[in-house]
Amino acid sequence: MYYYRPSQARGRARFGWLDSRHSFSFGHYYDPNHMGFSVLRVINDDTVIPGAGFDTHGHRDMEIISYILQGAIEHRDSEGNRLVVSAGEIQRMSAGTGITHSEYNHSQTEQLKFLQIWIEPNRQGIKPSYEQQSIPQRDKLTALITPDGSGNTLSIHQDTSLYRLQLNTGESITIQTHERPGYLHVIKGEASVNDKSILASGDGLGLFKKQVQLKAIKNSITALWFDLPAN
Repeated sequence: MYYYRPSQARGRARFGWLDSRHSFSFGHYYDPNHMGFSVLRVINDDTVIPGAGFDTHGHRDMEIISYILQGAIEHRDSEGNRLVVSAGEIQRMSAGTGITHSEYNHSQTEQLKFLQIWIEPNRQGIKPSYEQQSIPQRDKLTALITPDGSGNTLSIHQDTSLYRLQLNTGESITIQTHERPGYLHVIKGEASVNDKSILASGDGLGLFKKQVQLKAIKNSITALWFDLPAN
């Protein structure tokens, strides 16, 4: 069984300084058929003009991940963190009992592109925390976030792992899901799924299969793979 989310069908928010594509319901965009997948609640594909950004605002009981595609984010939060997160780095913030933060495009001349990802935690009321790291690609599928932060990954308060998938043209990989839900978000390139469905940049695919075979076609592919718990 599949859950298909084509790029062109995503919600969209444009505010002059921000152009955002929403894979799932978020803010003023609401679609009861697209409320998330397992504990994955938000994937926003955000483009921010130079010098602009999200003013200070609050969150509670959510695992918030930023994956920087282009440029750099200037991050500040109520826990005292004042950091810059650059392209290729990944950031995880646990909102827990409550945290406020702001995120701005660090550049005054170049645009910022990043994925904003929200995952529901498996425990509420935790102490807020923050991590960021640059994790080099070590294989076709490289772990970025794991429940215990093992193997030079970031940690998360959920039975969830996030991987970066990179395949050169013609390469393929078979991912064993162990009967857990999985979700693929394509960042760039095109891929075939089980030699049938074709996914391109911005597309998403959720599935409930014992395994899935992905193959890069036409050009190389970069994507995020979410290993998620069954609800």
